[in-house]
Amino acid sequence: MQPTSTKLITRWAYAEPTQVEDELVVEEPLEVRVGQESLIVVMRTPGHDFELATGFLYTESLITSCDDIEIIAYCDEEVSETESTGFSSLENIVNVRLTEELDLETQSGWQRNFHANASCGLCGKMTIESVKHQVPPLNSGLHVNQAVFYHLNDRLRTAQSVFERTGGLHAAGLFDETGELLIVREDIGRHNAVDKVIGHALLADLLPLDRHILMVSGRASFEIVQKALFARIPIVVAVSAASTLAVDLAQEGNLTLVGFMRGKSMAVYSCPERVCSNSI
Repeated sequence: MQPTSTKLITRWAYAEPTQVEDELVVEEPLEVRVGQESLIVVMRTPGHDFELATGFLYTESLITSCDDIEIIAYCDEEVSETESTGFSSLENIVNVRLTEELDLETQSGWQRNFHANASCGLCGKMTIESVKHQVPPLNSGLHVNQAVFYHLNDRLRTAQSVFERTGGLHAAGLFDETGELLIVREDIGRHNAVDKVIGHALLADLLPLDRHILMVSGRASFEIVQKALFARIPIVVAVSAASTLAVDLAQEGNLTLVGFMRGKSMAVYSCPERVCSNSI
């Protein structure tokens, strides 16, 4: 499946309507099955689905490494149009077989068979308290010159190929400490884009990411910080503002949270000591 689709729309300019072909972002359901049992249906933009499933399982603490995954593949069974996702395409269903059977009944507070829309990232058992207990504070000694931050937005935006055509996608980018863009993923949901980045890193055996920077388009929310803590990413940068819960969790997790990253200005909400000046 392609991440975009063309639709006929009516565009108004001043007082004149014109019918034109417009390229839109595709939003489709993805059902993730573990051991042939449905775990979640998430609305996403098709592409990098295995990374999305892997990142979701990891940031929900249902797996601890890529070694926990034996096989991950699209569904190879016949499904009805009304089954699970409501879409017949087998590319909307991912089967994950783990090396050890997953007993969700023993996963405290975890809810099964739930649906997450494109803007929802707070899934499963995740609460502030459960994250605090499961993820220790970061101890990364990473320090990044402030000049590095000023180039991140342009580099991420330049790499957003689908956004350039549609204007309708979020992005997440993983940078090294020098500001080099290593991984970029786009999705209709911010948290999906982050899961894809982390899933790619996990499958490539790059974790922990304790010398890296994560940048997201849009705002910095609780779930973005939560996922970064699981991947041990010490710095999260957002184009827009941060929420109060995101700042609280970043402070307790010893994570540097940066917002309003535009041009040569930014707001550092927590752990500002990781950002150093040119004079140091």
